[in-house]
Amino acid sequence: MNKRTWLNIYVVITALAGVIALSGCFAGSDEESRSDGKARQASGHEGMNHGADAAVSGLIEDTNGRLTGAIEVLDGSNATLTAQASELEIAPGKKLPVWTFNNSVPGPQIRAQVGETIKVTLKNELEEPVSIHWHGYPVPNDMDGIPGVTQDAVLPGKSFTYEFKATIPGTYWYHSHQDSVNQVDKGLYGSLVVEDRNDKAERDYTLVLDEWMNMEMSHSMDATDSMDGEMKGMEHREKEQQGDGHDTHGAAASSDASSVQPMAGHDMSMYDMYTINGKMGDAIQPLKVKKGEKVRLRFVNAGFLSHQIHIHGHEFKVVASDGQPINSPALIQNQLLSIAPGERYDVEFIADNPGKWLIEEHGSEQRMKQMRTFIEYEGETAAASKDVSDSSVMHPTLDLAKYGEMANAKFSLNEAYDQDVKMDLNTEVRAGKTVYTINGKVFPDTDKIKVNKGERVKVTFVNQSKSEDHPMHLHGHFFQVLSKNGKPIAGAPIMKDTLNVNPGETIVVAFEADNPGDWMFHCHDLHHAADGMVTDVHYLDYKKSYVPDPTVNNIPE
Repeated sequence: MNKRTWLNIYVVITALAGVIALSGCFAGSDEESRSDGKARQASGHEGMNHGADAAVSGLIEDTNGRLTGAIEVLDGSNATLTAQASELEIAPGKKLPVWTFNNSVPGPQIRAQVGETIKVTLKNELEEPVSIHWHGYPVPNDMDGIPGVTQDAVLPGKSFTYEFKATIPGTYWYHSHQDSVNQVDKGLYGSLVVEDRNDKAERDYTLVLDEWMNMEMSHSMDATDSMDGEMKGMEHREKEQQGDGHDTHGAAASSDASSVQPMAGHDMSMYDMYTINGKMGDAIQPLKVKKGEKVRLRFVNAGFLSHQIHIHGHEFKVVASDGQPINSPALIQNQLLSIAPGERYDVEFIADNPGKWLIEEHGSEQRMKQMRTFIEYEGETAAASKDVSDSSVMHPTLDLAKYGEMANAKFSLNEAYDQDVKMDLNTEVRAGKTVYTINGKVFPDTDKIKVNKGERVKVTFVNQSKSEDHPMHLHGHFFQVLSKNGKPIAGAPIMKDTLNVNPGETIVVAFEADNPGDWMFHCHDLHHAADGMVTDVHYLDYKKSYVPDPTVNNIPE
């Protein structure tokens, strides 16, 4: 059997099993994937402070009226997000069928100030149910957007309004949590920024990182190929379902593929195109600055892989992680930011080195070279060509555990906790299918963390997987990182909602049960969540009125 035939069989098996949710590769016909509206393509956003003088980039249409060059910014006090199918041009001539909010990938940035009420109406014009989860934000439980847990997914043709108070400033993001391994992969996400009135920057850019799969592989089938009939009409969103309604996403999902032994883990090399704000490589807009300006960069990882980001030519401070400020951050230079799935990092620097300077991913793989843009000084063309890529050089990675200065913290290692929870995270193969376990169990059979309001809970993560990271995300709460591999945190207190646990690592965190409800606690490599690495924080004293509608295909992972 030749190499091409093996490739075709692999593509078919992967699609049938739903092992890898691949950016709408089987998202239906061209007619289904297009929208009559204008597709807005994001490529950089100049700052928007409601009361500040920061410049806001305009929407720039190309000749066919479909694509633009900036992220749309919506006032969070009254915004509408419409879920619809469209098309994403990640590079000239390279288009992918996607699902979008307001014909844009990323979707519009929702902006609000502390003290305001955020009100966002989701309208669903897709053919499948969707929802919105406000990643990292401590919303009331009924606004968390988890189908079957806090609400029913919003059906095609229907709408739902999310409303909550903007209480904590910072950089957050939103995404669908209905069948999220597929819907986020297709593009249903955007950024949420809650502004601190006292925090000003002349330039404020959001850079959303993601990965996609090259469409050419899915079009590699010959019309005469014996597998061609099985490929026709197959859509990425059509998956075999278990009897309990949970998506299997594994190689044993269909009877045709059940005899195939899967790899122990997902082959993430299939994601071969990296983007910033929906653009790739030279198509990414540069970030314009003027000498002397204070510049804020908000990095959001909406993908399923970690990215090592290098900011050239400037000393900078990491002022926040997951929206939470870092005490007394030091100026650093030529250190990489390792940004895991779901994480956010806010960086500030003074534009004091005129020229044209790279922001780029570091690593040896070719796909990593696509995740790059430039800091460009306006009116400084003479020095525009002096910077060159050093992406193959692995500079030191910033260690948050040693960054900033110690301060009074909410939790400590030595105090008594109401609960001490251990989470052994692992990759296993069961009945020919790769699953991701917490203490040897897969969702929905994992053990819930049952709490009463006010309890203080310590959680110890142990990553037993041999080669896979597990970026663990807790809904509705922030947690403090206390120790890493037995060593207490030596820098500033680290407050996060998403934490990457590398293979072999043991990390201890603590949180306070201060937001009653039922909250998911899961890996934000959403392949892992879909295949079992999910549990819940369940408040014993919380009474909810929501009852899932059995006629709605709620898929919460």
